[in-house]
Amino acid sequence: METGNQSQNIPAQQSVMKEFPKKEGKKQTIVILLASILVVMAGIASGWLLSSSKAKGNSVTQTSDKQESQIEQEIQEGDIEGLDEAEGTLIEGGIEGEGTHHLEKEGGPSQNVYLTSTIIDLQPLVGKKVHIWGETISGIKASWLMDVIKVKELE
Repeated sequence: METGNQSQNIPAQQSVMKEFPKKEGKKQTIVILLASILVVMAGIASGWLLSSSKAKGNSVTQTSDKQESQIEQEIQEGDIEGLDEAEGTLIEGGIEGEGTHHLEKEGGPSQNVYLTSTIIDLQPLVGKKVHIWGETISGIKASWLMDVIKVKELE
């Protein structure tokens, strides 16, 4: 009989979920909507300002033939002193993503110079014997990776 008596003493369980009071009013919704629009517009404006300031400092333009000859004139004999140089036949293709072209030299593939250039288009010289000047840069797969600064066609 005690079991029946205990069930009467258990308080009613409260619901785990509580309801939040609903706020009546469109004013709060409008304020949140306007604040969201303002934040989005500020993000767009700051992105536009930052991208335009970077573009001014790092603009990349293609050089015309006149500009290339002007660059060659600016690189005088004294300017290439201290630069690395190599001679051979220019072939398209690097090694495992390093370099856009390579220079085949006498002595086999171990003597190849892998090339990239930021100022000279090497494509018109493919298949020709050339003398190049440039700066050696570190490569992972290429035994000799060079950034070409000046090219002279030999044949």
